[in-house]
Amino acid sequence: MAHHKDALKRIRQNEKRSLRNKSVRTHYRNRVREVREAVGKGDAEAAGAALDKAIRSIDNAVSKNVLHRNTAARYKSRLSRAVAAVKAS
Repeated sequence: MAHHKDALKRIRQNEKRSLRNKSVRTHYRNRVREVREAVGKGDAEAAGAALDKAIRSIDNAVSKNVLHRNTAARYKSRLSRAVAAVKAS
């Protein structure tokens, strides 16, 4: 355990930030899961609606520095391709 005041403060800050980040991370992961489930069922309409929510959620995670912008772009691209494939078939 830390002994210096500044180290103790840093520990408190890290705990708060990790809780905040965990909430954001859980939110975008759940939205991504909803898209993947809709794609798996072949429901194009639900997949499209879920994709919109997922993209907003992913962008929010990027704005809060929980997710790197390139990682977010990759997620959005792959999800969009999957939804487009369902809509095409």
